[in-house]
Amino acid sequence: MIVAGLLGPFEDLLTEVLKFLHTSLGLSWAWSIVAITCLVRVVLVPLTVRQIHSMQNLQLHAPQMKELQKKYKGDRAKLNEELMKFYKENKINPAASCLPIVAQIPVFISLFFVLRDFDTEILPEFPTTDLSWLHVVPDITADANAHWSGYLLLAIYAISQTTSTLLMSTTMDRMQRTLLLILPLAFLFFVLNFPAGLVLYWVTTNLWTTGQGLVTRRLMPKKVVELPKRSSRTPAEAPPAAPPPAPAPAKAATATPAPPRRVKRKKKAQRR
Repeated sequence: MIVAGLLGPFEDLLTEVLKFLHTSLGLSWAWSIVAITCLVRVVLVPLTVRQIHSMQNLQLHAPQMKELQKKYKGDRAKLNEELMKFYKENKINPAASCLPIVAQIPVFISLFFVLRDFDTEILPEFPTTDLSWLHVVPDITADANAHWSGYLLLAIYAISQTTSTLLMSTTMDRMQRTLLLILPLAFLFFVLNFPAGLVLYWVTTNLWTTGQGLVTRRLMPKKVVELPKRSSRTPAEAPPAAPPPAPAPAKAATATPAPPRRVKRKKKAQRR
């Protein structure tokens, strides 16, 4: 398989890390998967920080983006063109919010091959090894639907995935959020045939994302003090009306003396 060939070196590296965690730290194979998940998330912290900043930037410019969507509602191509220009003008990178997920795809696929070939590649070196987890999951290399504990892991996966989605940025529209809430339920039927250890990896990373979302919400400022940069394609906000000028104080009228009143005297009629 082409994918397996491309990820071969990465699969070997993952196998050696699992062996080190198991032999040097004395962790079981299941807890080694949990530990390697945490290591991966720690390595991805820089990408996670970029993701958080990208989500904050999108939230800051959400009102202007909604204006563009209303303006070009009937022209999808024009809307996409204007959005790309808007992203460029305001230095927005929507793909940055997907970087942590995309970066985990090679780990996920490589771990799938490691667990699939566990019996032939790793188990011969550790014939008395324990493949259970918390005495609940009997075998992390078996399919998730092989034991009732696998369904328990799947339920935890669905709950953690839904919770982490609800903690994401509110800039997504209703359709996007609904889609992300439905996807875990649809993905359950696909994950049933995955090894239980792979489900354990995804449950751990979802729990990490949930905790990260809670911490981020506490640290994020409640109010945004910086005004977003306006695009040339979005109407400018009307400036606040200037207060009316204060009336000039009335000048005191200078008293001018009234002209003397001329009294007309009536001439007395002369008596004859």
